[in-house]
Amino acid sequence: MKEKLIEFNNVSFAYEADEEAPSEKKEALSGVSLDIFKGEFLAVLGHNGSGKSTLAKLCNAIFEPTQGTVSVKGIIPDTEEKADEVRRTVGMVFQNPDNQIVATIVEDDVAFGPENLGIEPKEIRRRVDEALKAVNMYDLRHREPHKLSGGQKQRVAIAGVIAMQTECIIFDEPTAMLDPKGREEVMQTIIRLNKELGITIVLITHFMDEAVQADRIAVMNKGRIIMQGTPREVFSQEEKLSECGLDLPQSTELCRRLGIKDTVLNVRECVEKITSMLGGAV
Repeated sequence: MKEKLIEFNNVSFAYEADEEAPSEKKEALSGVSLDIFKGEFLAVLGHNGSGKSTLAKLCNAIFEPTQGTVSVKGIIPDTEEKADEVRRTVGMVFQNPDNQIVATIVEDDVAFGPENLGIEPKEIRRRVDEALKAVNMYDLRHREPHKLSGGQKQRVAIAGVIAMQTECIIFDEPTAMLDPKGREEVMQTIIRLNKELGITIVLITHFMDEAVQADRIAVMNKGRIIMQGTPREVFSQEEKLSECGLDLPQSTELCRRLGIKDTVLNVRECVEKITSMLGGAV
């Protein structure tokens, strides 16, 4: 039986009213129930304003629910001490890596989190080296962060979370500001963390081709989770996705236009289907 790591139980969240409309609170989540299992790779899809980033910040105890509970390993972060405990289990990587990088040297930045936890220097050194190797940034450990590419900066931010030895990492649209090469670098890192190190991954994204690499997808619309399943199950429901303003992955869309009814998720599957359709001719 799968072990639950994070559990949303009938969670709603409303942002405080703004000055222009002081009597109105903006509800971002409404009655969300969701289980996130230890060791899985979950992608969360939805158009802008669907509640994805709010859900991410509730996982990490940055926000507290307006209604319902969010628990991490059975802990409900209703005190500051419990919230700190949750953040030691669930780390977070944001969209803009510049907002997370605080030091002037790469390895010093990765050491920042463990130092704040009061870890002894020898253990910090070990963690920093292992974290940088895990994201293929060890050779650049003495580099100044501002001289790195966007993808490299994001991998440094990821290393900083790994060094804190969290069991789960929440990625809130980590590739949104990157070029295609940077996106590929970060996605390869995320997949390796999940498959090789067993870290639970929650990826908030609006890129369909990133979501197909997950074990499971949750689709959000208007603050609710309206669909869950494997990538093949989710992307087979074209009409429902369209109603949420979401597209199909490029390979899926191409095969649909060619009249291939099977749900194709990636380039390899697309090539196989087209080759089969052409009678094996390449």
